[in-house]
Amino acid sequence: MTVQPVPERLTLRPPDVVMRLARMGAAFPTRLSFTRSLVRRMGRERWSMSRPIWAIDADGVGRAAYRVATPHGIFGLAAFSQNLTPTARTDRVIAEAWDASFALTVGEATPDVLDRLAAQVPLQEAGRFSADELVLSRANRSVRLFEHVVERLAAGRQPDAWRLAEVGYLMRTTAVYGNGKFGIADRPRLHDGPVLEHPFQAEMLTVYLIRHFTLDLADHMAARRSGGRAVPLDRALRRGLGIGNATGLGMAPFLVGHPQLVHRWFLARETAIARVRALPTATPATRARFAAVLARAHAHVARWRTDNPGLRGRLDGLGRELASVALPDGERPWHRLMATVEATGSLDLQELVASLILEPHGDGVDDLEGTMASPEAVVTDPTMPIGRLRALIDQAYGWALGYDFARPDAQHLFWYASEEKLEPRLGERWTEPGAKLETRIGVAREVQALRRALEGQPDASVAAFLLAHPEHRHWVARVQSLASLDYAEIRDNLLDRSCLPIDILRCKLAFFGASRFDPKSDRWVRVTLFQGAPLADEFGHADADDWAFAATPA
Repeated sequence: MTVQPVPERLTLRPPDVVMRLARMGAAFPTRLSFTRSLVRRMGRERWSMSRPIWAIDADGVGRAAYRVATPHGIFGLAAFSQNLTPTARTDRVIAEAWDASFALTVGEATPDVLDRLAAQVPLQEAGRFSADELVLSRANRSVRLFEHVVERLAAGRQPDAWRLAEVGYLMRTTAVYGNGKFGIADRPRLHDGPVLEHPFQAEMLTVYLIRHFTLDLADHMAARRSGGRAVPLDRALRRGLGIGNATGLGMAPFLVGHPQLVHRWFLARETAIARVRALPTATPATRARFAAVLARAHAHVARWRTDNPGLRGRLDGLGRELASVALPDGERPWHRLMATVEATGSLDLQELVASLILEPHGDGVDDLEGTMASPEAVVTDPTMPIGRLRALIDQAYGWALGYDFARPDAQHLFWYASEEKLEPRLGERWTEPGAKLETRIGVAREVQALRRALEGQPDASVAAFLLAHPEHRHWVARVQSLASLDYAEIRDNLLDRSCLPIDILRCKLAFFGASRFDPKSDRWVRVTLFQGAPLADEFGHADADDWAFAATPA
């Protein structure tokens, strides 16, 4: 499949359209999402996976080690499993025990490594770790599904496919920690080699290995309790199961705190969409691929389960809209399709179709995954004239200047970090204490305050201004560093009563590659990762990268 040449200048969707919470809350994973890019690399470089240690009893209690061999080195997963009582099982970050806990290691997780980590990994935040541990994680079994699968396999039968389709995973992680938290390897250790230099590849590799562990654990427990009657889980059902994740506010401030990285993520995605829209024709091969993934997306939406009434209504509407989507004939069909859904469709449909049109064009867009990493360097230019700084705010932050912060609702929320776990929290300013601990999330409010402080100032240097007004130093540096980066800022007031953190969570999780979003409130959500992804022995197969919008066979 060959993609036609594209113009040097592409028309990208503007940030005033893309960087709004409502649209971000309708995001879908794309072929540039981090799970997809990891799996492509694993297949392209022929990574291999083995399980050298498995010391787990019939109740699922014990330890295991997985080994991943890459062309550039060895990684290991240390896994520790126990059998929690139902009352001890919670997805809350304040939990102190989990069904399983994990560490991704540099080098193989040998017996000696397992011995050292056995006393630490099950403690998670309370443990002591070294720079040889790259990622920490923990997971709980799906109460609804795990025991059903084990019982059926032990009886020599496959589990009910409809139950697997309804849940989508056997275990869900409640945290995947990287980047130096709790004493594990800091970010430079992850990026000093050619394996994990792309964003969140260490974390996604950990989740991929946890998926294999959960499937192996179910087969093992079924075999141990069966008396010889057990059957392994059917391969199609194994592939159709992902790994769940429950996550809350902890993810949300990331998109504000890492603006240059976020700009790279959005720029890559928007460039990919623009490249496809610029294609003059659609070949028979790309038409067939698009039709196949469109049908799969329709089935995916139909099987998407959620108890959230708002999302349930949106999914019902999206299913009806998808029934009328078709790639037109003639010139520039991809652009005309997008223009049609932008004019007539919901935000959900627009973002889903934007994802779908990338699927047939991997050889024209996959190179962009190499552009999605970025160092963070928000620095002050003290020599800039005050007039130039005012102009930067007016040009790049005009979206922030229209909010009326005299309205109580415009500052209803405040973001802070919990004292015990340093996890982000959200408070209501006028009814809850703690606003004095507020973190730097209110970009629009603070940029407005900076702009007012600059009004009437003599056209001296920024250095002179900051000597008199040091409280604005952070925001001066932010404006100066980000003014030329179109997708660096969320263009909404994150302090407003109407702000829904779930929109930020969904956006970030879509870049990870998460699907089947199931909000439990406007502040936490359950999702599925790697559903439909090839198993470790399937890399190199023709369909190893063709798993977008997969669903468990029904």
